[in-house]
Amino acid sequence: MRDVTALLDPPQRAEAIRTVLRNNPGMDEDTAGRIVDEAVKFVAAAAGASSPLTPSRVVDEGWHALILHTRTYRQLCERVGTFVHHVPQAPDPERLNPEALTRTQQRIVQAGFPVDDALWLAPTDTSIPVAASCQHGPGGPEGSCTGDPDGDGPSGPN
Repeated sequence: MRDVTALLDPPQRAEAIRTVLRNNPGMDEDTAGRIVDEAVKFVAAAAGASSPLTPSRVVDEGWHALILHTRTYRQLCERVGTFVHHVPQAPDPERLNPEALTRTQQRIVQAGFPVDDALWLAPTDTSIPVAASCQHGPGGPEGSCTGDPDGDGPSGPN
């Protein structure tokens, strides 16, 4: 199995964790670290995917934290081989595509990482409360989470 912590320098990981903690008062540091690590795995898997992947609501929280640190996010994308675009969507807690979450988790495993199953919750499961209140759609021009939303690069739709 690959070591997810090798994809971010310790200070970069720490700043992303601090962002998750700031956005989620009362969350413990261990949970915030797990969320950031799972978001890094998601980015690595999305970079090599041939079809759009979807983060869970909880993992999306970590992805947003990474994106806010533009230098860190750029370096992460360089390390995984391509820039993984984020297409915002209006919050919709009813947006759920279990197959998309399963496909994403399978792609994370194929990329060589273990999956933290506890962070791949349905959007209505609030056992891990986070600021994010939605789940990304299953792809297409809006809501795609791939290395290339236009589909003309190495990880865009085939």
